Amino acid sequence: MSTFFIGDNLRFRYEPFPIGQMVPMVDAAAYAEMLANWPKRELFEYVPRLGNKYSLSEKCHPEQFAAVIRDTPIWSRFDSWVRSEAFVTEVMQTLAAHHIDLGYREGVSKARQTMKNVLATLRGRSSHRGARFAGAWEFQMMPAAGGHILPHTDTPSKIVTMTLAVIDENEWTPAIGGGIDINRPKDPRFAYNQLNRQAGFEDMEVLDTFEFLPNSGVIFIKTFNSWHSVRPMQSTDPELMRRNLIINIKSI
Repeated sequence: MSTFFIGDNLRFRYEPFPIGQMVPMVDAAAYAEMLANWPKRELFEYVPRLGNKYSLSEKCHPEQFAAVIRDTPIWSRFDSWVRSEAFVTEVMQTLAAHHIDLGYREGVSKARQTMKNVLATLRGRSSHRGARFAGAWEFQMMPAAGGHILPHTDTPSKIVTMTLAVIDENEWTPAIGGGIDINRPKDPRFAYNQLNRQAGFEDMEVLDTFEFLPNSGVIFIKTFNSWHSVRPMQSTDPELMRRNLIINIKSI
């Protein structure tokens, strides 16, 4: 395993969609370096579409994102890893070891024909030749005083999503919240949501919550019913932020 992914402590649940947590997720030395080099708040863009959050990515302030990667060794190494074939292989092998086979085979960057057909169907196409998987990532922050992410299932191009909490051991308490909720719609008409419409917290029953812990990673598969969210957090500290990396494997 790489220093950025420790997969042998991964705990999965499979209903209503495959989702698991690992603590810790990355090597302790790499994690300490991430904490020490987290980008400044002013580099982030406020993104209210899904809730109350800030992002620094290829889409949100891309020039600043590129500069952070270029000028900071830990983020340069992390970026190179996420965009490598080795990253995709490592994640897919870990998933397969937990009975989640998405059709990826080492040394072959195409999905096998069954995966192509699924993706083609979801996109309204009769075929999906040349399908490929690739890694992407972003920095994300939410204010611990009221920050949240509304229930959603992720866009169809996202095959796998991973998160990594980047917080110090002493700056967060369970009373603040910030965990990832696994949701089930109260109304069965909301159950099928392949195209990722949003819902309200009042529309969902919370089945489980993966607590927001230092160096904790959550990994899940995008499905038609992969409803997840972060409920409004309860801190009274206006400066405290829920710092998180979002890492995706996408179809391209």
